[in-house]
Amino acid sequence: MLASRDTCTMMERKIWDISPPVGPDTPTFPGDEPYRLHWTARLGPGCPVNLSSVTASPHVGAHADAPLHYANGAPSIAEVDLAPYLGPCRVIHAFDVALVQPEHVQPFLTDLPARVLLRTCRVADRVWRDDFPAFSPATLGLLADHGVRLVGIDTQSVDPASSKTLEAHQILLQRSLRVLENLVLDGVPAGDYELIALPLRWVGACASPVRAILRSL
Repeated sequence: MLASRDTCTMMERKIWDISPPVGPDTPTFPGDEPYRLHWTARLGPGCPVNLSSVTASPHVGAHADAPLHYANGAPSIAEVDLAPYLGPCRVIHAFDVALVQPEHVQPFLTDLPARVLLRTCRVADRVWRDDFPAFSPATLGLLADHGVRLVGIDTQSVDPASSKTLEAHQILLQRSLRVLENLVLDGVPAGDYELIALPLRWVGACASPVRAILRSL
């Protein structure tokens, strides 16, 4: 039976894996639990399988924050709607900035899809740095005004590392925006894609790892 044209087109769509590898050396926010893997069983005489356990902050690597992360009593990651994490997406480049300001995204708001990822790094950092780029709260408000439901960034947080008030996270809460952090957008051209970045259904958790990918349209 011959494959349909639609099936062939789907098979040819390019995939960008925008999740970093996660291991013991993966940088975390100071005080976060690092990634550790422990073998609880190894394949051998009397044991038919290899079996591992993992301990880590759910914010290690590419991840989705839950509203619970920045508001007591807000939904955990198991309770959020999955729809924002799947669908048309726009990648916007904003290099060499400390904060992504409204003027950095303003030229790209025409026919904006409901998901926006900001590539701020020409090459994503593989070590912790205190001066990573972040969002200004005004930029998040502007994107929400244009119907955006999810934002993402290729750094450790939408807020600067030094922030104690987490103003960007509070805009996420106020405007019901979902967020992806620690993405790797190296080599991803600016433009429109399909985003797939589903969080795990971790009951009570403040975040979840994601295996985030972009697919060409």
